Amino acid sequence: MAAMATVPSYTPSLWVRMCHALPRLDLTMTMRDNLFIPDSWEYQQTLLVLSSLSAIALVLSLLVIISFLIHYCCCRRGDWSEGSEEEEEDEEGSTGHGYRGKKGRGICCVTWMSVAAVTLCCVAIGVGFYGNSEANDGIYQLTSSLLTANYTLASIDLLVSETISGLQLSIAGPLTTMEELFTGSKPYLVSTRNCRRLSENVVSLLTSLTMTRSSDGGAWNSSNSSRDPPIAALTPVPPSMAPTVAPAGGVMPSPFSPGWAANTLMVNEDYRWLSYVLLLLLDLLVCLFILLGLAKQARWLLILMTVLAWLALFLSWGSLGLETATVVAVSDFCTDPNTFVLNSTHFNSGTSSDVLDYYLTCSRRMNSPFQQLLTQSQRALSSIHTHLSSLDRNALPQVPKAEKSLREVQQILNATEGNFHQLVALLNCRGLNKDYIDSLKGLCYDGMEGLLYLSLYSFLSALAFTAILCSLPGAWRSFPSDSEEYEDSDSESEDPFTSHQDSKRFLQWQPWL
Repeated sequence: MAAMATVPSYTPSLWVRMCHALPRLDLTMTMRDNLFIPDSWEYQQTLLVLSSLSAIALVLSLLVIISFLIHYCCCRRGDWSEGSEEEEEDEEGSTGHGYRGKKGRGICCVTWMSVAAVTLCCVAIGVGFYGNSEANDGIYQLTSSLLTANYTLASIDLLVSETISGLQLSIAGPLTTMEELFTGSKPYLVSTRNCRRLSENVVSLLTSLTMTRSSDGGAWNSSNSSRDPPIAALTPVPPSMAPTVAPAGGVMPSPFSPGWAANTLMVNEDYRWLSYVLLLLLDLLVCLFILLGLAKQARWLLILMTVLAWLALFLSWGSLGLETATVVAVSDFCTDPNTFVLNSTHFNSGTSSDVLDYYLTCSRRMNSPFQQLLTQSQRALSSIHTHLSSLDRNALPQVPKAEKSLREVQQILNATEGNFHQLVALLNCRGLNKDYIDSLKGLCYDGMEGLLYLSLYSFLSALAFTAILCSLPGAWRSFPSDSEEYEDSDSESEDPFTSHQDSKRFLQWQPWL
């Protein structure tokens, strides 16, 4: 927690601290610490144990459902025996309303239980849609910040590459021509050679700033478009821009590439969001058709929905286990992200810890690790400008042929100084640190909140489908079958004159008619 005090505008939320404080057990039921080490098998065991809690809950749900099914089967047999006795007692004048009333009350109780469970499921679906949207917003903010950081790093590489190319062009072109023209004048020749030496020194400094080591040991130049630039190996500089496409086999590049991470997260988030939408729609359709089946007393529809409810039950408990592990892992990371970034080999394999700490904390008390390099480059460019001004005043009146080459060098120098000022601004920690803080807020605030709502949805929907599976068999078995409806219709239409005689007695009983 002490490391997080240096990170401005970010503090772990209450939910992050609560989830981080959960006890951790491995597969041998041994207590483990809650440090975020995703590559450690001991840490992965703690996540598996937490995920297995949903499997235990699934087993309990199955036991409850089986016990209710056994209860309904026993009650069904008891109702048949009691119903036959009551029908024999009321054979002479009654129509068996006592048994049917009891059966009707049982149907009403089971139906209302199913309706309450469906209502709980609908509430869970609403929570799930909100949580899915919040998680998507958090991941979108995370990927947007990563893409912005990747654009900044790409701009740094582009500016350095253009500056190096311009200086190399001036060394190979107009400066060489000026040396040939000033061969007979030693002072002017010395100034020209000093410009060459200073330009080479700036090229060497900037090359060490964004050196991307190729297989032949040379530096990658932006003009070489026949091949993609290899991943940067920087010391002591920020992580250079890596390819924005995932490498073969889906292995994380080293050092870490924000562009690769953003693209990978976007693809995975699209599948995650779509999967949850389909799961929520499945739950919604099951609930709506259950209500329709109860209203229409359609036994075949409720049997079909019972089968789908079984599928939704397994999916709900399974998603809860996955969400539990994800929530705990995210909370462990969000509690102290700086420590993980500084200690991870994916981040510091090509970048020194001083540079990472500079961009992660961006403290005013810290000096930029590039300050000396930038100062030396700025002094070299100023010296080149001084030598060129001296040659413009003194050498051109004597050697007018050197004017064209001198103007070319001055033009390249002006462009180089413009690029250098932009480079100094981009290398400042404020821009990249803002992207880092925004990515943390997206993941640890909105993303964490969305995951918690999705966990609540999975838990509520699992409880709702457990209740639905307990009540639906009793509901559709209590519905009158086709044979019972046929017998009732036959008994009512057995005497076609009964209704006519009853209406005639009613008319005779009324004195005013």
